[in-house]
Amino acid sequence: MQMNSPIISGRFIAVEGIDGGGKSTQAVLLANWLNENGLETILTREPGGTLLGEKLRHLIMDAELKCDKRAELLMILAARAQHVHEKIMPALKRGINVICDRFTLSSLAYQGYGRGLTIDEISSADRFATAGLAPHFTVVLDLPMEIMISRIGERSDRFEGEGLEFLSRIAEGYRDLAIKRFNTVLINGDAPIDEVAACIRGIVCSHFGWGKVV
Repeated sequence: MQMNSPIISGRFIAVEGIDGGGKSTQAVLLANWLNENGLETILTREPGGTLLGEKLRHLIMDAELKCDKRAELLMILAARAQHVHEKIMPALKRGINVICDRFTLSSLAYQGYGRGLTIDEISSADRFATAGLAPHFTVVLDLPMEIMISRIGERSDRFEGEGLEFLSRIAEGYRDLAIKRFNTVLINGDAPIDEVAACIRGIVCSHFGWGKVV
């Protein structure tokens, strides 16, 4: 299903970036602000968002789990398929906006630039999992690697525990993808939280023509 299908009246926004970059905080702030200004919005996350997705998330993030990179991708896409079917698409059809903490760009960055799967392989599998649904707009938060590492601190899920070289490839992947992909913007997250939030609000509202709520 194409994202510009007439049955979809809600707007779908993904907030992306490497762990420690502030994406989860900004996704919450954006969703809350839109709701406060009369634009009904739900906030969700990946992997997760549904019962099946959250159970898969537990496996995917388990630092003790060892699995092939293709198996990792397929678990993520299984969670995404259920997420789109059960939560995202129904909301969009009802005219409700959806803010998602991670979506397709995470797979391209982590399993592509990070794990070494090809972009074509990931994109093809992702289109099947999502039935062709893509965000109308994607915000990518970027920070210097040393700041991201300091924010992660002692946390260590399966991805954070892969080390600096792995995380650096992912960060560079996000920057590359943000330049190449349509309706995607790279934002410097190295600023006070409220300043970053205001920047995101301005860009999102300008993109969708929501000028009256800015």
